[in-house]
Amino acid sequence: MPLHHATLSSETEWVPLQEAHQARVRRFTEPYLLRRSTGAKHPVEDFLFTYYNLKPGQLLRWHPGAGVRLAGNAALERAGWKYYTHDGGGAGVDVAAFLRDRQSTVDFTRTILSGTAARPAQYGCFGLHEWAMAYRSELNGVRHEYLELRLGAKGTDGVVEGEKIRCTHFDAFRFYAPEAAPLNELTPTRENQRHLEQPGCLHANMDLYKWAYKLTPLLSSGIVLNCFELSWRIRAMDMRASPYDLTRWGLAPIRIELPEGKAEYVREQRAFAMESQELRRRLLAELEQAVDLAGG
Repeated sequence: MPLHHATLSSETEWVPLQEAHQARVRRFTEPYLLRRSTGAKHPVEDFLFTYYNLKPGQLLRWHPGAGVRLAGNAALERAGWKYYTHDGGGAGVDVAAFLRDRQSTVDFTRTILSGTAARPAQYGCFGLHEWAMAYRSELNGVRHEYLELRLGAKGTDGVVEGEKIRCTHFDAFRFYAPEAAPLNELTPTRENQRHLEQPGCLHANMDLYKWAYKLTPLLSSGIVLNCFELSWRIRAMDMRASPYDLTRWGLAPIRIELPEGKAEYVREQRAFAMESQELRRRLLAELEQAVDLAGG
């Protein structure tokens, strides 16, 4: 499966792109690494480095994506990078090797992204997954032990018991308190994930970052970082709508227990759904282009 139509980028062209990417990444990684060194925590800004598997140093690496060969001495270090080749014509992603080793990842990502993109968005969840995780906290404790519940334990339980909970996302549902799981109208599993994911779900949209970095270095770092930044902003909304009090971090709550809070949640959810759908389509297009370059 030879790589066809590779574009050669000169060192004067691609090194500034790499430097710009690294500067963009450091805005997020450096505060996180400083907090980690001191034991401090942030309920929004730590999430993308603790929940997801990509390390700050890995995010810092810039990749042009499939179909670009990087010329010049600065490209020599990539000779030792996984899924790269280097010869007299420069360094580039070894698409054939990636597809040979990671075809199942490519196939599953296609399935998830295309299936999610094709379904109608649902806007009736109101972020209650975080509340379900904190249900019966006097018995189970809470996931974020350093945070206080805005309405207290009994108030949080009352919201969970008084609302319809319809979470479609397995990786949120699996963290529910045991007593909350039967209250969910659906039973998401890893097996039915590909059938339940829908573009109104905040977590499905945050996971665009996961699907993008799992295809590194096949995809360009530009689209991976766009997904990262989207996930960062969605996480802020997700936690503002949660039962936790985040005022010490300057985050005003979205009071989903009230009608006006529900309306605010849906407005922001719709905007993120539209933005995520466009990014989802771009991810699929870049993936298909990479596969086509390899002749597969």
